[in-house]
Amino acid sequence: MLHSRFAVGVFSVAGACILGATGVSHAQSDESGKPSLSLRATPPIGFTPLRVRLVVEVRGGADDYADFYCPTIEWDWDDGTVSESGVDCDPYEAGKSQIRRQFSTTHIFRQGGRYQVSFRLKQKDKVVGLARAGLQVQQSGER
Repeated sequence: MLHSRFAVGVFSVAGACILGATGVSHAQSDESGKPSLSLRATPPIGFTPLRVRLVVEVRGGADDYADFYCPTIEWDWDDGTVSESGVDCDPYEAGKSQIRRQFSTTHIFRQGGRYQVSFRLKQKDKVVGLARAGLQVQQSGER
């Protein structure tokens, strides 16, 4: 299955600056105190089956930023699969509760194509943070 939603270059979506060709995304916000997200996919280009390691760093902002405290994490792989996880946390306390500063995972792409991987931080059904990175996967044997 080939995907045509691959970004080459830089563009802006929902406050996110996305560098799809390099497998790196930086999401930025205009709100003061809000952390930004940076998503790196390694490697951003390869052959099937391609195991990709994705790392999201939460940069800047307050360590107790309420919207980023104890979120549900969603990875949309753009290959028809989505992974979601969450944990139970103590109730939020301003000045005391600490946000998580890094998230990482791996995913195997088994079909060639161009993929736009999305990472979302969610509070209930509301997306409070978003970062994306583009990948290019070649079917083994294609040259």
